[in-house]
Amino acid sequence: MAKLLEGKFLAEKIKEELKSQVSSLGRRPVLASIIAGDNAGAESYAKSQKKTAESLGIEYQFHKLDSSISEPALVEFIHKLNDEKTVNGVIIQMPLPPQIDYKKISGCIAPDKDVEGMHPANIGKIVFGKARILPCTAAAVMELLNSSGIGLRGKEAVIVGHSEIVGKPLALLLLDKFATTTVCHIGTSEAGKLEEHVKKAEVLIVAVGRAGLIKGEWIKEGAVVIDVGINRVADKIVGDVGFEEAEKRASYITPVPGGVGPLTVTMLMRNVVEAAKLQ
Repeated sequence: MAKLLEGKFLAEKIKEELKSQVSSLGRRPVLASIIAGDNAGAESYAKSQKKTAESLGIEYQFHKLDSSISEPALVEFIHKLNDEKTVNGVIIQMPLPPQIDYKKISGCIAPDKDVEGMHPANIGKIVFGKARILPCTAAAVMELLNSSGIGLRGKEAVIVGHSEIVGKPLALLLLDKFATTTVCHIGTSEAGKLEEHVKKAEVLIVAVGRAGLIKGEWIKEGAVVIDVGINRVADKIVGDVGFEEAEKRASYITPVPGGVGPLTVTMLMRNVVEAAKLQ
């Protein structure tokens, strides 16, 4: 039976370290959060961020903009925050109105204020192993892997999902640890090879957002399983991996909810502190 890799306890440990670092900065770091339009989910997530930030001594500024804002106007607003010396980090809450291109907008945030770690300059630093600000979910996965105590060097690591925010940066982070890294995606599935790759994984990370995509019986005995997926099925929240069967075969596994999720906001706050140090 697998041991659970629960994010809550690790998050609390990291928060204590962050409190100490914030105190040593000599001033409160400031995180500016942007929401364009009305979205209950985005506002709820922002409130969660605000609560965590304030518990660590980080000031959280909330900027709510009209849903009709044009892309040039939003770019101008971001540039003002870039120029504001008291602001250490900028985050754009999703979703954005349809007239706004997120990829273009995220590239407008100054790299040293990009606390989501998605600016091309910050992604590029991952390639060279020099990143101090990492995409939050990818960073959360790496923290969970570190907490398991397994050495990644030479391990067969398989990532299912190749998104910009999880799969792609994770592949780079795992390669930096000398894991033998395979990335699976829709093409892998269409070729009928997903099961084949998953069965080889000593470290399996799944981030697709499709309940039950990975069958529990595919899991290699003793594998470490990180399930990033969050799916609502009837009245339950479940991951992308068939948990009950996978738990019997894995050595470590993240629960859903309670695994990666609790760490993600903590990684955001760690990026705010790093940004403050860089500035």
